Amino acid sequence: MGKFAKAPKPVDLPSGRMVELADRGRTCVIDMPGPPGAPTLILLHALATTAALSWYPSMEALSEHYRVIAFDQRWHGRGIRCDKFVLEDCADDVIAVADALGVGKFTVVGYSMGGAVAQLVWRRHRARVEGLVLAACARNFRGKVTERLWFGFTQVAMARWGEAVRVRVDRLASTLAELPNGLTATEPKVGPWAMTEFRSTSAWTMLAAIDEIGRFDSSAWIRRVDVPTSVIVATRDRFIPTRRQRRLAASIPGAMVYDVTGNHAALVLGAEEFVPVLVSACRSVTRRAAQRAAA
Repeated sequence: MGKFAKAPKPVDLPSGRMVELADRGRTCVIDMPGPPGAPTLILLHALATTAALSWYPSMEALSEHYRVIAFDQRWHGRGIRCDKFVLEDCADDVIAVADALGVGKFTVVGYSMGGAVAQLVWRRHRARVEGLVLAACARNFRGKVTERLWFGFTQVAMARWGEAVRVRVDRLASTLAELPNGLTATEPKVGPWAMTEFRSTSAWTMLAAIDEIGRFDSSAWIRRVDVPTSVIVATRDRFIPTRRQRRLAASIPGAMVYDVTGNHAALVLGAEEFVPVLVSACRSVTRRAAQRAAA
C-alpha cells in the first residue's frame, strides 16, 4: 500500500459498465455526463493501470466542464482481450467506444502510453478528433542506448514467449469480477481500492505493451497535427525525459505547453498540482476548437 500513500483522498467515482464494441470485444467504460451540451473528452490511461486508477483524481473536476469518458485499454484491467497488443488497435478502440456511446467528435486526452495512442487516434481518424491533450509523452521512446537495449530485450522476449504472455494475461482476466468496485468519498483510504485496480492488470501486460511502445515513432508525421493541442510536461520525469516531452510540444504547430512539477506518476501522486493544470490544458484546447468552428 506504500506506493499509494501519497495518492489523493477517495472521491465519488462510478464503477463503470461493460460496453460491447462492434466486432472488437468488450471493455469497462466510465461515462460522466457533464453539463448539457458540453464537449466530450476521451481519456486514455497510462501503461499497466486502468481508466479508474489513472484518472480518478481528475474526472470530477473535468466533468464540471465536459462529458468525460474513460475506458480500460486492451489487455489492461477489464479491457478487450485479443491475440496481440497493438497500439494502432488501441487507437481504433477509441473510435469504437465513441461509436458505442453515440459520440461524434471529441478531444483525446492521453497520458504516457495513452498519449502515444492519442497521437495515433488523430493520425488514423482525423475527422473525429477536435483536439489533443498529451501529457508525460513523447514522439518516440527509444533514444538512449539503455532504452534501445531494453526495448530490444522486450522484442526478443515477445517473439519467443508472446503466446505465453497472452495466456497469462487472459488467465488473470478470467478471475476478475464482472465489474470493478466503485470508489466513494466515504472510504477511509484510497489504498485498498487502488491496489485492487492495480492488480487487475497482469504484470505480463507490461512486457507486451513496452514492446509496442518501443516501436512507436510519430516524428515523421507529428508536425502535420492540425487540431488545437496542449502538451503537459512533467518536469521531474525520469521515465520519459523532460527534453523529449518538450520536443513533442515543439513539433506540433501552435501547441500550448503546461509544466507540472512532478515525476511520471504526477497524474495521481502529484494530483494537487496536476489536476488544475489538466483542466486548464483541456479548456485551452476546447476553446480554440470552438473558435475555429465559429470562424
